Amino acid sequence: MTTLDGPLDGIRVVDLSALAPGPYCSMLLADMGAEVILVEQAGRPQGRRDLSRDPNEERRRYSSYALGRGKRSIGLNLKDDTAREIFYQLADSADVVLEGFRPGVVQRLGVDWETLSARNPRLVYCSLSGFGQTGPYASHVGHDINYIAASGALGMIGDHEAGGRPSIPVNIIADFAGGGLMAAFALVCALQARERTDEGQYIDLGMSDGSMSLITSALAGYEGAGADMRPAQHVLNGGEPHYQVYETSDGRWFSVGSMEPYFYSNLCRALGLEAFIEDQGTTDAARREEIRAAFAAAFKTRSADEWHVLLNDVDVCAKPVLSLEEALQDEHNIAREMVVEVPTPEGGTMRQAGIAAKLSATPGRIRGGAPTRGQDTEALLAALGYDAEQIAELREREAIA
Repeated sequence: MTTLDGPLDGIRVVDLSALAPGPYCSMLLADMGAEVILVEQAGRPQGRRDLSRDPNEERRRYSSYALGRGKRSIGLNLKDDTAREIFYQLADSADVVLEGFRPGVVQRLGVDWETLSARNPRLVYCSLSGFGQTGPYASHVGHDINYIAASGALGMIGDHEAGGRPSIPVNIIADFAGGGLMAAFALVCALQARERTDEGQYIDLGMSDGSMSLITSALAGYEGAGADMRPAQHVLNGGEPHYQVYETSDGRWFSVGSMEPYFYSNLCRALGLEAFIEDQGTTDAARREEIRAAFAAAFKTRSADEWHVLLNDVDVCAKPVLSLEEALQDEHNIAREMVVEVPTPEGGTMRQAGIAAKLSATPGRIRGGAPTRGQDTEALLAALGYDAEQIAELREREAIA
């Protein structure tokens, strides 16, 4: 029987990406056993950001530690002919090349799909960009907020009391789910296809596309009912009092999601508001607001922890809204190994999110902390046949880092 150190054991990924979506994608692959080599630009800080000018330097630095875990790093100046040849050698032995530049950049650098696949026909190459490689927006700049705006996702998220103004949900939808996670899924699909065809392929992954895929159900509902999903007007985005967050007596927030009649009835009884049991889903706006106000008043009578115990004891879909620190200390998250200690480059440790996909036979594993920029340059070059004198000369002219 073959023993694998993770389901992607033996897969080599050369990662040219720098911002969150690409590194998250390759982090997922590394956790599942892939060898990930970060190609970081010589002469620039890790993550290709000038952190000295960043007011959120510490947050970004620790984010790079999490997204870089279990990877190796080589510093290359791809504008240098020799450094570019080194990259070609790495790509020749790679299963995957991942890049996150704006469309056209890899062509100018000479590290595009056409160039690399001609050398390595089994290569799977993924371009992860904001709006994809084609279409009217392909050359447009953007960030998560812009991609989810264009996809329709942002237009559904908002606060009831803010008059339907869209709320900004951090950068988890486009960057991480529609971008990094979708790219990892696409790469695994392409690698599986290669097992059958012995040929690689090109993946064009736009984060706006990925975000639109995430709202598949909402789009289908619109097609069926003809009603747009405006902020705080649908049961799933705060339009109903039984699927909502409420403030508790200790100033915290508490979530309820009692959509089914059974759970809704249990909620009403637990709140002492049995009179509203028959009013679930009422179309009477005044009655709906009456229920919302009554629920809000009831939740103010106990703390979040008290409601958590009480409501779960009577079978209600309910959980406190946790801060990041509370999530890291939550007994369930710890029991599920979703809070792990990982080394930092400084020699300490930090808490990070664990591996979500729990495979029984070939589980994932975090293979160490993040590398410093260029940490593995000499070892990787030596494996390619470069001697100490050649490496020193390349470093002297800043072709490598």
